Amino acid sequence: MKIILAGGSGQVGTILAWHFHQKGHCVVVLSRSPQNAPWPIARWDGSTLGPWKSELERSDVLINLAGRSVNCRYTENNRREILDSRVLSTEVLHQALARTEHPPPVWLNASTATIYRHALDRPMDEATGELGGNELGAPDTWNFSIDVAKAWEAAFFSTPTPRTRKVALRSAMTFSADRGGVFDTLLNLVRHGLGGTNLPGTQFVSWIHEVDFIRSIEFLIGSKELSGPVNLASPNPLPNREFLRILREAWGTHFGLPATPWMLELGTFLLRTESELVLKSRQIVPGRLRDAGFQFKFPNWPDAARNLVAQWKSRS
Repeated sequence: MKIILAGGSGQVGTILAWHFHQKGHCVVVLSRSPQNAPWPIARWDGSTLGPWKSELERSDVLINLAGRSVNCRYTENNRREILDSRVLSTEVLHQALARTEHPPPVWLNASTATIYRHALDRPMDEATGELGGNELGAPDTWNFSIDVAKAWEAAFFSTPTPRTRKVALRSAMTFSADRGGVFDTLLNLVRHGLGGTNLPGTQFVSWIHEVDFIRSIEFLIGSKELSGPVNLASPNPLPNREFLRILREAWGTHFGLPATPWMLELGTFLLRTESELVLKSRQIVPGRLRDAGFQFKFPNWPDAARNLVAQWKSRS
């Protein structure tokens, strides 16, 4: 297959690029900052048409992961970049497909599980999940992330592509043992005695192991009957208190300094990020994947945590 990875230079994009490259597929990455890689990289700015659009001709899969990282303070400038990088890249890919004689038959576009409301009471699947926005118990500042997610999916689905099936990837946090990723950050807190409960600890954590993320992408490429939003998450989210306890046990420690909400606000301010990333309850389940017969290799956090810790240690 010829696979086009827009925004494929980030952590998740690199995971997918290596996987498909090692399986012998032709991978082409569209990137704002081309770097040396085993696969071709075409320069694009994520908002305007250019020579890169010729790569779409007779390709088999388009995967768009473009978007500025949300791991930052939500200043006015950062908010604009977060929104524009997602919406404009999606819109320009629509323009490119409209000018392609033989477009790819499937387009997987990144989205986010953050689109669902702050959920302490029940799981959220694609059929019964409630989208967020101004819900009780959630600060007004969390509405920005939800608005971005809604605008992102609106840009994706508003333009018909009769020759291309479209799937929005409502993904939870993808955990891999790579340096600089989400799991690496969490494990560093545990290693330094700071991996205690993020109080109140009842907020749910949704996650997916990199192995299952890759396998779900392959599954969606081959499942021609699946289109629309699809949740990419383990079927077993769990409260923050249990999530971090299990991670500490996997590392081999029982101590972790808990963090109160005001400590989290201060800590995330100093780290130039937002407390929403750890305080919002994301209780996401993969209803459509399970109904279609997808089987997870790592459905439970204890097994996933032990595997990721072992990988992390082997790479140290």
